Amino acid sequence: MGNLIDSLLHLSRVSRQDMKHASVDLAELADEIVEGLCSSHPEMHVEYVAPESIIAHGDRDLLRIVLENLLGNAWKYTAKTENPRIELSAYDRAGETVYCVRDNGAGFDMKYVDKLFGPFQRLHRDQEFEGLGIGLATVARIIHRHGGEIWAEAQLDKGAAFYFTLQPSNTN
Repeated sequence: MGNLIDSLLHLSRVSRQDMKHASVDLAELADEIVEGLCSSHPEMHVEYVAPESIIAHGDRDLLRIVLENLLGNAWKYTAKTENPRIELSAYDRAGETVYCVRDNGAGFDMKYVDKLFGPFQRLHRDQEFEGLGIGLATVARIIHRHGGEIWAEAQLDKGAAFYFTLQPSNTN
């Protein structure tokens, strides 16, 4: 219950926190996060792929939370995968940068994709993968505060990809 309350408070704080826009190297943040995941889970050997640099514009602390959640989920959902792989990338879509965190883990059934970013929505049982269902709701709030959008694509047992955009001129 304590974890649930802490998660709800965190979700609330993320919605109200002042934003400080700056250039942020998402690849550098991701490297730090993955290094921490490797240290706390030395039994897992995950292939992590990212470019040397991915520059975005937004609030560094909030974007760190986005990557902690997306990379943490990718790490968690590849735990039972042979040869787990996580990739961070970015590409141009009609003049707008799209950022992506992709894994080859458990994935999910796309018929439930609409529930994915709501609080307390989980697509896997606790016995399979633990969690509270707050992480992706937090990510969605942060992305929306940056004026961006977030979406996902997946296949069961073949992995998931989470895409997002950022519009730094939005200062909600």
